[in-house]
Amino acid sequence: MKVHRTIAMMAVVGMAGAACGQKPAPVATPAKTAVTDVTWLTDFAAAKKLAAEKKLPILVNFSGSDWCEWCIRLDREVFEQQVFKTYAAGNLVLFMADFPRDKVLSPALQKQNEALAEQYGIEGRIPTILLLDAAGRVLATTGYEAGGPEKYVASLKAMLKK
Repeated sequence: MKVHRTIAMMAVVGMAGAACGQKPAPVATPAKTAVTDVTWLTDFAAAKKLAAEKKLPILVNFSGSDWCEWCIRLDREVFEQQVFKTYAAGNLVLFMADFPRDKVLSPALQKQNEALAEQYGIEGRIPTILLLDAAGRVLATTGYEAGGPEKYVASLKAMLKK
């Protein structure tokens, strides 16, 4: 009985508020669609094909994702940030050549990444970030840069303008 009285009282209070001209609380609407995630390809041939189709450069991230301190910092400070994701979504094809210690890669993926490291002369220097054209030619080389995602994106834009 007490429950019914409480529910009835809540209904009366709610109707009284509506009758007094009170507007219901506004419902939050989501902001314009934000890029919440980006895809890092691991198949280099697929990355080159997509870059050619979209006429975009490829950002290649040579990383030791589970052990390299600077790689982890670059990922956390730049690549995981909304500013970078928004820029990358419309301006880059993202490719990861990972050299983890704990995570096991398939033999084919490991072979591909080692061949790419040799082809581009990485020689254990990670993180190394390459900007490539769709044919795989190097446009620019960088790595970890302090200053956050805004500075990093500005740096990428400047490198691609050259």
